Amino acid sequence: MALLIFVRHGQSLYNLENRFTGTLDISLTLHGKEQAKSAGKKLKGYVFCMAYTSMLIRAQESLEIILKEMHVKIPTVKNSAFNERMYGSLQGLNKEETAKKYGIAQVEIWRRSYDVCPPGGESLLQTYNRVIPYYKTQIEPKLKIGQNVLIVAHGNSLRSLMMYLENISPIDIVKVNIPTGLPRVYDFNNQLQLSGVKYL
Repeated sequence: MALLIFVRHGQSLYNLENRFTGTLDISLTLHGKEQAKSAGKKLKGYVFCMAYTSMLIRAQESLEIILKEMHVKIPTVKNSAFNERMYGSLQGLNKEETAKKYGIAQVEIWRRSYDVCPPGGESLLQTYNRVIPYYKTQIEPKLKIGQNVLIVAHGNSLRSLMMYLENISPIDIVKVNIPTGLPRVYDFNNQLQLSGVKYL
């Protein structure tokens, strides 16, 4: 038996301002820090061998707060495989203003679709193609020997992981939105088959 738990970083300043963040390095808001603290409280009592996060400060800061709240110190790996999806020329733009300029339908396609790239950016498919190989080589081996793993990352890198773990189709992933600061628990049996999924 092994657990994989992931948490989307707490609210960032650009989340608050309704802007496309992508790979811009934006810090947490006070509310985002509280969300990370709340996640840490929910995770008290869980034992992890390792934690993974992205190269972006909002995810790293969230992980730091979570571990501090849990009163634990564990090895932590930072890797760009877990970075947020690159939104190209949309990065930094207000989502509502962008929708007025290009139309709501077009912006929804850029935001939620599987294989359409925003201008100069990265599709969810491309995000999937960097997240999953890293997961398979670095994290699955640990789960196979019964070690629990924590990942703190971003909405789209974690949506990619959800697709793989829960066998979600490219059509259905469009409807999936991961809340900030809420731990999602994956329970695996000894054959690494999924036996349970839930939010804490």
